[in-house]
Amino acid sequence: MGKGIAIVLCASLGIVTGLGLFVAKSLQPAGSASPGVQVTIDRGMDSTQIAKLLQQQGIIRNAQIFGLYLKYKKQGGKFQAGTYLLQPDMTPEQVIAKLNAGDIVKEQGPRFTIPEGLTIEQIASKLAASGIVDEAVFLHAVDSPSDYESILPAIAQIPQDSGLRHPLEGYLYPDTYELKKEYTTGDVIATMLEETGKKLNELPSDWQNRMNQMGLTLHQLLTVASLIEREAVLDEERPLIASVIYNRLKIGQPLQIDATIQYLFDTPKERLFEKDLQIESPFNTYLHTGLPPGPISDSSFASIKAALYPETSDYFYYVTKKDGSHSHLFAKTFAEHQKNIEKSLNNP
Repeated sequence: MGKGIAIVLCASLGIVTGLGLFVAKSLQPAGSASPGVQVTIDRGMDSTQIAKLLQQQGIIRNAQIFGLYLKYKKQGGKFQAGTYLLQPDMTPEQVIAKLNAGDIVKEQGPRFTIPEGLTIEQIASKLAASGIVDEAVFLHAVDSPSDYESILPAIAQIPQDSGLRHPLEGYLYPDTYELKKEYTTGDVIATMLEETGKKLNELPSDWQNRMNQMGLTLHQLLTVASLIEREAVLDEERPLIASVIYNRLKIGQPLQIDATIQYLFDTPKERLFEKDLQIESPFNTYLHTGLPPGPISDSSFASIKAALYPETSDYFYYVTKKDGSHSHLFAKTFAEHQKNIEKSLNNP
């Protein structure tokens, strides 16, 4: 009798042990690491249906055991609908956590690239041509800067009555962006402004103290950066061109930057004439000393950094070489500058 009971107990223990091992194995990751599988949980699916789907997609080993595990853990009631990227090497806890958090694959919207040196109107035209925004709606939205102060607080410091064509000129960072599938024109602007804030935070930690020591506001810094952007092609020359700008500002010499004249036209001219240099505008740096009222384009990170950390030089002039190198010849005096112009013309 005692021997029979012992046999039964051993058999029962064997069954329990086997069942335990089966459950444990069933709750192990279904496979090794892989690029992952996109699994879509539809609205209204219960935990049993979700478990079956996960087994079909190779994310879990056994739907029934996973379902019982969910009941034991009191999980499954808060799973969120959507498309998830799941891997076969995930543990049940990791799968549950992801479904509870609603960590779904973001639906991708349009992708666009804004080059350096574009004006807001050129940005609007480019985005409209790609079908991303309505040009008129974009220009109207971008001319309401107060709507975006929470994104970039420095917007509040933009001068209100300085003759700016567009208050946010120079504040939309040039980069490649990917939007959400559902977006508004305001989202496009906010995304670009947010990137500007990120880029400013990538500057050396002392950048704001440095800016204050130079007697500049952020608006003025971005204005200088835009002038550098339109004048320089080579990154190594940007700090040197910045030095020319600051040297001229220091003695009250007009900047005489052609790009500020081009900014006055809807379509840039291939060549500027003397009459163009006489157009009355606060942006005309031939007629007016000091900086223009604001940026004339967006700016690269290299130009912003050069505006903040210019080289120290005695140069007041530069001319572009005509050899296709996009580099410049720099001069301290007007006489040297005249020689550089001749050298540039005679040595293409």
